[in-house]
Amino acid sequence: MTLDEVVSALAVPGRELRAGGTDVRGEALVDLRGVRELHGVTWRDDGGGRLGAMTTIAEVAGDAQVHAAYPALAVAAAALATPQVRAVATVGGNLLQRNRCWYYRNPHFSCYQSGGDGCPARTGVNLHLAVIDQGPCVAPHPSSLATVLLSYDATVSVSGRGTIGLRDLYGDGSDPTSDHTLRGGEVLVAVDLPAPVAGERAAYRRVAARALAEWPLVEAVARLGVSGTTITSAAVAVGGVARTPVRLAEVEGALVGREATESTFEAAALLASTHCAPLAQTAYKVALLRDTVLDVLYSVADEGSLHRR
Repeated sequence: MTLDEVVSALAVPGRELRAGGTDVRGEALVDLRGVRELHGVTWRDDGGGRLGAMTTIAEVAGDAQVHAAYPALAVAAAALATPQVRAVATVGGNLLQRNRCWYYRNPHFSCYQSGGDGCPARTGVNLHLAVIDQGPCVAPHPSSLATVLLSYDATVSVSGRGTIGLRDLYGDGSDPTSDHTLRGGEVLVAVDLPAPVAGERAAYRRVAARALAEWPLVEAVARLGVSGTTITSAAVAVGGVARTPVRLAEVEGALVGREATESTFEAAALLASTHCAPLAQTAYKVALLRDTVLDVLYSVADEGSLHRR
């Protein structure tokens, strides 16, 4: 089957896409596994990478060139789920997976995403949910790859629409009815990453309720460009805390132009909670978010052999 044939098949009402199939909910499925143009990791002449939407998580985690060019992406991919899931789960499936809110997935409850007009999680059991309140729905975004790719300023190719920024794939979180902005009949084709920045250092950290096979309560990615000991560029993104992956502009601004020291990292990490508005049971995530951001900044410094003082 070709991509054009997939798009034509999706024109039939009720049909849904099947990628790796680790979280299938539909009944009339269009299988993407045989669409060759959606598979694999390729490289442009400028050194930038392209991940086909049907590339498995295991392929990304095990690709030496991905690890060299985008180390935080490779580490995050390797931390996902279990080896069995990584072997079949895909890049596109990870980016477009539905949220893990137990109210949405319980047929005895009605919410915005199941066609209702409310969010029972907002006033119910919300221990693992959002701490940055972006809109009516408080289920956090489930994709770790999305958080990492946001930090790398990635774009995605969508059938019939062309190239859009990763931010545009998710919007601002104010739409409570969907976890992404793809319209019916559209297919995520690939993810494009810009060329690696020479000398840049990057790290990924996650905090979960158990060591393996668990979605993170908080995760953070940091990319730092450093000249000598001065931070010349910074990208910091977090996940597990809001309806969308979030770039922390205040943290980035507090890093650029300053020395890569413990005091700089600590002051910047404090700003990670700038937009926090915790629910009744997610106040613990405020400190957890700050600590995870600080940990990932220290990790970048350690991996780059910077002198922390």
